[in-house]
This record gives sequence, structure tokens and C-alpha cells, in this order.
Amino acid sequence: MHYSFFALISRMKHITRWSLMRNSVTENIQEHSHMVAVIAHALAVIRRDVFGKDADPNLIAAAALFHDASEIFTGDMPTPIKYFNPEIMAAYKQVESIAAQKLLKSLPPEMHHAYASLLDESDHSDATELIKAADKLAAYIKCLEELGTGNLEFRLAAEQSRAKLVLLDMPEVEYFIENFIDAFEKTLDELGVNFE
Repeated sequence: MHYSFFALISRMKHITRWSLMRNSVTENIQEHSHMVAVIAHALAVIRRDVFGKDADPNLIAAAALFHDASEIFTGDMPTPIKYFNPEIMAAYKQVESIAAQKLLKSLPPEMHHAYASLLDESDHSDATELIKAADKLAAYIKCLEELGTGNLEFRLAAEQSRAKLVLLDMPEVEYFIENFIDAFEKTLDELGVNFE
């Protein structure tokens, strides 16, 4: 029998994010998921190595890679619509859950256990907080990158994203912002990348 899980995952690259806004550089959910995984891994390392709390960076990174996998079936619903009211949000969560189950069924049964916990947020609740924070950081970084191209369409989104990060009141996020965010506003030359 042939299974479609990884072919479906590969299709994440066809689903564009930020569809209501003019983008200088388009971003798809595959690119976004990679960045969220990288940041979530970093937040877990910060939690474990800087603040001495329990965290599994590898598990969190793996779960983050799949945090938007259900969008293969649902598409990327713009945030203002998804969170317009509790009823829409609850309905969308239900659709996401159904999509995650459909995706899981595209794997051989002997692989279900390994992927079920990655596709279902409730199975890795310890990781969910860091993944959601990484998702917000990735959105903020996208806004900064767009602003860096002169695209003022993202000015308000950047302000709102930054405010959401502050409201999280997470020391890992504050540490990440303090140590890494400024670099996203620099050019390649300003980052000191040269081979002389």
C-alpha cells in the first residue's frame, strides 16, 4: 500500500501566509514552520540552559515543525478572521483537529503513535506554550523583515506582534528578544558576514 503523508507535508510549500497583506517576500507555511521550529528549539534551550527549567528542545522542535500541518487541508486562515469571535475560533480548532486526524491516517498504522503526538497539540501541552511563543516571534520577525524592505504594510502588524510578545510575560521570549531580535533588522554586511 502507498501512503501520502510525506507528499502531503511537501505541499505545505504551496500554502501562502499573510494573504490579506502585500508582501515584499512571500512566505509559505513550510518556510514558516521551519522558522518556528528553529525558534521553539532555541526557546527550549533558553528555558533549560539559561533558566534551569525542564525542557526537551528536540521534542519541541519536532512538534513545532508540524504545528501548522493541518493547514494542508484548511489553508492558512488570516488571524483577524480566525480569532474574530469564540465561535469561529472553536469551529476552526475542530476543523484543524479533523484535518490532523486525516493527515495521521495517511501514515502506516505502525507510525501513528510517533506522529499522533506531533500533530495533536494536546499531546504535547508542555511544548505548546513554547511553540505558540515561537509562532508569535516568527510573525514578529516576518514583520521586521518586511519593514526592512520598506514595506509599511507591516508597520501595525509589527506593533501588534511586539505587544503580544510582551503580554506573554515569558523570560525565554524576553531573553530571545534581548539577544537576537536586533540582528533581524541588519543587512548581511552589518551582520559581519564576510570571508576576508
